Amino acid sequence: MSNEPIRNHDMSAHGSYEHQDLRPRVFIYFFVALIVSLGVLYVIVFGMYRFLDSYNHADQATMSPMVAAEADTRTVTDADTKAFPEPRLEKSERNELREFIENQDRKLATYNWVDKNKGIVQIPVDRAMDLIVQRGLPVRPQAKEQEQPQKEGSSEQ
Repeated sequence: MSNEPIRNHDMSAHGSYEHQDLRPRVFIYFFVALIVSLGVLYVIVFGMYRFLDSYNHADQATMSPMVAAEADTRTVTDADTKAFPEPRLEKSERNELREFIENQDRKLATYNWVDKNKGIVQIPVDRAMDLIVQRGLPVRPQAKEQEQPQKEGSSEQ
């Protein structure tokens, strides 16, 4: 086997480079055809959009006169709440949720009696964590007569 590179054709017959350049008219015709076809495509898509939009508006069901759109539908007025039977909706869900979370946070951060007769007190979470770090968790006393596991290889006979 020889170490010469394999040549598929003889370059000397054709020359070592292309002797003829592309004509500028070909580029001009191509870009003109591209711009014209993009313009035609734009007109077709725009026309379809206009047609489908008008079709959608013509066939859309009319809204009920009972429906009144408000600026903020999350807020309910007093007149609205009196019109509905119990249970009623929240008047302002954002404010009520904020108040609920603040109330829960306040409960977690204050001292309070849970049962005064039994001496059960609610303490803040931070204070409870400090007490656990200082005192440790309660542990059940272990039974004294716990059987020790036997080691392998030792047997009593």
